[in-house]
Amino acid sequence: MPRIALYAGSFDPVTNGHLDVVRHAVRLSDRLVLAIGVHPGKAPLFSADERLDLLKATCAPVARKAGCKLSFITFSDLVVDAARRSGATVLIRGLRDGTDLDYEMQMAGMNEVMAPGIQTIFLPASPMVRPITATLVRQIAGMGGDVSRFVPPQVVTRLKKKFARRRSGK
Repeated sequence: MPRIALYAGSFDPVTNGHLDVVRHAVRLSDRLVLAIGVHPGKAPLFSADERLDLLKATCAPVARKAGCKLSFITFSDLVVDAARRSGATVLIRGLRDGTDLDYEMQMAGMNEVMAPGIQTIFLPASPMVRPITATLVRQIAGMGGDVSRFVPPQVVTRLKKKFARRRSGK
């Protein structure tokens, strides 16, 4: 039976921290599902389709190198429901620090009650990517800062275009 894992997030935008988690997750699964959370009440910088394109461009080579199949979905309901639809029995969660651990432990406990057949696996962030958050990347890029050490090159290009359009009012 193939081992299917699901890694969910907003990926707005995909960061080197996300890639770090993917690098570890593809070694633990036969198929990794990257699940983009879409929440009607939130206004992301990138559309779901743009985030999907960036995830494909940045994560597919990592999965290919590891011999892991990669698939992509969007979801707007509970992550355990998205996992069930995908056939996943493992949820992958990245941890940067103790604050993440506290929150993720609560989520893992709730998810286990709702979906006992789905196991949560925590992957600690590598030291170089621990401070990276998509929120900080958006803020730095929006103020014209250099985010090239925090995101893949494709994301740098897309962020520059996105904020140039916003500055010009287009």
